Amino acid sequence: MTASNDAAEIARQLAELRQEHRDLDSAIEHLGLDPQADELTVKRLKKRKLWLKDCIARLESALIPDQPA
Repeated sequence: MTASNDAAEIARQLAELRQEHRDLDSAIEHLGLDPQADELTVKRLKKRKLWLKDCIARLESALIPDQPA
């Protein structure tokens, strides 16, 4: 696989992760408005959202070319 293919694959993964992150954000917001929402579910969604944020950060840093020292 070439570098451009790698970058394209990373960009595709980033788009998917960002979409899932936005979807979770929306779901958490809606659950926050529901007084009968299950707190454990909300906590799990928030934990997943944080994990996605970390994955996104790692992939974004993979797109940045290495700088010579």
